[in-house]
Amino acid sequence: MSHVAAATIPAQGTALDALAGAEPAAVGGYRAGTLPQIDNAREVAPADARELSRLFLVRLRELEEGTREYQYARNILIEMNISLVRFAARRFATRINAGIEIEDVIQVGTIGLIKAIDRFDPEREVEFSTLALPYITGEIKRYFRDTTWAVHVPRRLQELRVELAKCQETLAEVLGRAPSVKEIAEQLELSEEDVIEGLVAANGYSSASIDSATGATERMVARREGRPLSDTVGDVDPAMVLFEDFHTLAPLLRELDERDRKILRMRFTQEMTQSEIGAELGISQMQVSRLLTRILTHLRRGMLAA
Repeated sequence: MSHVAAATIPAQGTALDALAGAEPAAVGGYRAGTLPQIDNAREVAPADARELSRLFLVRLRELEEGTREYQYARNILIEMNISLVRFAARRFATRINAGIEIEDVIQVGTIGLIKAIDRFDPEREVEFSTLALPYITGEIKRYFRDTTWAVHVPRRLQELRVELAKCQETLAEVLGRAPSVKEIAEQLELSEEDVIEGLVAANGYSSASIDSATGATERMVARREGRPLSDTVGDVDPAMVLFEDFHTLAPLLRELDERDRKILRMRFTQEMTQSEIGAELGISQMQVSRLLTRILTHLRRGMLAA
């Protein structure tokens, strides 16, 4: 076996002393009371790793937790089986490529591997990988569920989102159309308020940059490829502010006498100069200026008081 020397780990502590006098059974060519010294566990061939894992798992159950031998056996098991974590992580390649760091996924999967090592029972005669993979995959899925939401929502709503998605898909196949909130609520035995809350929360699962291109449907509507999402996002319409001003100004204008309204119409609609307005009304430019100041001050005070 590569990188493996059949050296006995020196016994330290009462646990190994007690085992030294017993007649152990042979496991994988090694006596159960001994463990081989492995210099680089990650480079052990897969076939050798399976055989050695059985030996180390049996021995781990016999050792006292916290001893040097126990820690050695546990660490070697983790290193030898890290390939199981990498194998499980490849199933999530799409999410990893979408911005999740592979090393983060490996670390999370390793937690599942450690749980499997600690809970494995050699007496059940089940392959270690059969138990380990579900633990590893479960930890990775939990990681994505808890960390990949664009907006943080309570765990209850995260789990409800999954139930709603399954229910919508099932009902859509049965009904031949998208189900209503009432139909979903009856199917899941929930209130319509809970369903609506879950559907709204589902919108926080993912987000996109406003500079990213829109989807196929939006591009078809826009009739051009690669239209940025920012082009479809609404903005504050300056005309709305003007509308509010006009709505407030209209009754104040109706209160003015005919001459004041005529002066405003000539100055701001017909864009006449003060001299032209004075000639039209038979008054001086100075009088026109004073009249405009008075009229505008009156209107401004009226709008501020509204």
